[in-house]
Amino acid sequence: MARLLVVDNEPDICALIARHLVRAGHEVLCAHEATTALAEVALHGAPDAAVLDVDMPGVDGFELLERLRAAHPRLPALFLTVLWGADVRTKTADYDARYVAKPFTPASLCGAVEEMLANPGTPR
Repeated sequence: MARLLVVDNEPDICALIARHLVRAGHEVLCAHEATTALAEVALHGAPDAAVLDVDMPGVDGFELLERLRAAHPRLPALFLTVLWGADVRTKTADYDARYVAKPFTPASLCGAVEEMLANPGTPR
């Protein structure tokens, strides 16, 4: 299927996300912060899409997406967040990305990833 970059500062959450996506047939590169994520992309090449936590210490998901898109401008992205306010939805739309609220179900996560991969330029 697709090669996905998953970044979440909570190792257990990152592993859970990866497990669901691997079961759905995807290859997953995991990182727990921006520096490692960027190093993984430099080492393995651009992913087909990124699944990013919004609220991370240091570099948040939005800034990380900016850095990833500096080299890969059309990189589709999905944000996972416990911050579900209108400001986060607006900012997600500004980044031409999608979002899924935490806590999520395997079906909602995998469904959002499949939708993102099928229609990368159409955020929902």
